[in-house]
Amino acid sequence: MGIIERIKEIEAEMARTQKNKATEYHLGQLKAKIAKLRTQLLEPPKGSSGAGEGFEVTKYGHGRVALIGFPSVGKSTLLTMLTGTQSEAAAYEFTTLTCIPGIIHYNGTKIQLLDLPGIIEGASEGKGRGRQVIAVSKSSDIVLMVLDASKSEGHRQILTKELEAVGLRLNKKPPQIYFKKKKTGGISFNSTVQLTHVDEKLCYQILHEYKIHNAELLFREDATVDDLIDVIEGNRKYMKCIYVYNKIDVVGIDDVDRLARQPNSIVISCNLKLNLDRLLAKMWEAMGLVRVYTKPQGQQPDFGDPVVLSSDRGGCSVEDFCNQIHRSLVKEVKYVLVWGASARHSPQHCGLSHVLHDEDVVQIVKKKEKESEGRGRFKSHTTGPDRIADRVKKAPLKN
Repeated sequence: MGIIERIKEIEAEMARTQKNKATEYHLGQLKAKIAKLRTQLLEPPKGSSGAGEGFEVTKYGHGRVALIGFPSVGKSTLLTMLTGTQSEAAAYEFTTLTCIPGIIHYNGTKIQLLDLPGIIEGASEGKGRGRQVIAVSKSSDIVLMVLDASKSEGHRQILTKELEAVGLRLNKKPPQIYFKKKKTGGISFNSTVQLTHVDEKLCYQILHEYKIHNAELLFREDATVDDLIDVIEGNRKYMKCIYVYNKIDVVGIDDVDRLARQPNSIVISCNLKLNLDRLLAKMWEAMGLVRVYTKPQGQQPDFGDPVVLSSDRGGCSVEDFCNQIHRSLVKEVKYVLVWGASARHSPQHCGLSHVLHDEDVVQIVKKKEKESEGRGRFKSHTTGPDRIADRVKKAPLKN
């Protein structure tokens, strides 16, 4: 029996099992088994040499956004509208067969937009080259899930389910669970809050399913069984997702109003070019890019070419700003002067741990080279050796 058949068998058993206090331990073990099998499904087959054919393109710009959706929902048309890159669009499905990149120039930054082939139900199991599509979306900063406003709401749930099956968690934060494997000492279980979804016995059974018998486990929030399994697996990626409803020109105003009021959602029309500027603004807000301008000493700030930072890509502190310019610059910094929203007064003397905000202006003051000689009247002007024993003796005077 293959991995996919075993997963379907366990899912059928979970569907048959009633949910109550007596079966919650059994259901927790079944969820752990499914998570292990799905992790094995993502691993390359044994004996395979080299990497398979994929859509991966070189990262470019200050951020990366992936377009995901069913076939014929308007992904290629949206790429052409936002970037100017020509992506083939037609009235039939699966027009796009590979990854097509484009560049969005917005607020002085360059954002890479990837048009991926449409995915279908069962993509997480490899149908329709779904694994390659989802692998590229894992390498992006945020996901734009393009949906057809005239279709049913079930499309959004199907896509979310396929992405969660391969370890992508959309619009969620990592659970506050501390987990560390140990060599000896057994399992140490603690919690700082009252747990309503799991208990100590259930955690022990899930850990034993993973053959972990020595570990530290600390709950800092009321987490679920799925959160605990995600922490144990350790290969989950938590990403922001914007649900883009296209083709609003073919539905009524009541449906458009209902879709627009949903969280993390925006409605557009590529055919009539409606609301595309609002989409770019929402995408910029979700990415959280921070533009920092440099100011040389005694000169005006350079507003032409900002240094772009992000909390997802390294951080937004002064130290991260220095590292992006050059790795050796951190050792030479004495202090920095900051103008902008993050400064209490202009300018503010800051250290390396100061967190920068968007459109801040930074001037770096370097340390001065230490003088080898003393200062003032103690300064030595001679070039001779320091020790008396090393000095050259003068010739004796002639009588």
